Amino acid sequence: MKGYVIGEVSVRDQGAYEDYRKQVLATIEKYGGRFLVRGGRSEGLEGKAPAGRIVVLEFPSYDHASMWYRSAEYAPLITLRQSASEGRLILVEGA
Repeated sequence: MKGYVIGEVSVRDQGAYEDYRKQVLATIEKYGGRFLVRGGRSEGLEGKAPAGRIVVLEFPSYDHASMWYRSAEYAPLITLRQSASEGRLILVEGA
């Protein structure tokens, strides 16, 4: 089964976040991942409305997604993303 990382991100520092965006794709691709959703229009249909950008990453498996998030390549980008934004990331297994 595939693995997905779903993010809800509210950007505070657009310049620093743009730096993150320029670097993150190479780390995702190294673990076989790709963007399915990267920002764009969204609305809450039930429950609370999204607090910012919605991002959905797809990986070949849950383990690939987990390895990417915990990788040495992504670690400094986590720090950069967290300094420029706040939000939450969810790792989920799916079809």
